[in-house]
Amino acid sequence: MLVRLFLLFTLVPLIELALLFWIAQHTGWLFTLSLVIVTGVVGASLARHEGLRCWLEVHRQLAEGKLPAAPLLDALMILVAGAVLITPGVLTDLAGFALLVPPIRRQVRRYLTARFRTHVVVHPAEGFAQPPAQDDDVIDVEYRPRDEGE
Repeated sequence: MLVRLFLLFTLVPLIELALLFWIAQHTGWLFTLSLVIVTGVVGASLARHEGLRCWLEVHRQLAEGKLPAAPLLDALMILVAGAVLITPGVLTDLAGFALLVPPIRRQVRRYLTARFRTHVVVHPAEGFAQPPAQDDDVIDVEYRPRDEGE
């Protein structure tokens, strides 16, 4: 895992830098700088829009009494998309824009869900696995204090 993170944080920026130099060499520095700025602004705007839509979906499902697992995973992917979109680079922008497209996000969510199911083991907590047994000797009473005038 540490090796993967090391490669991610060293190779990806080097590849991004090489791509930016290549684009600048073929189009010019002004276009390359504009490309980085425009993709950052447009990406942040799209991430904000998708994040708001996801937030509303989470609230809708909570209001219906459902567990909003899929919208919460979408929200995490939108957060990651926003983070990579504000970093300068071509590959990270492509990955960020891809995560903002709902059909692609659904495919990634399916993959992540399958991966979570195979790699995460859930154990019920003590005392919460079964509902408490009903005791017939218990009488449920509600107490209300009386007013002085009654």
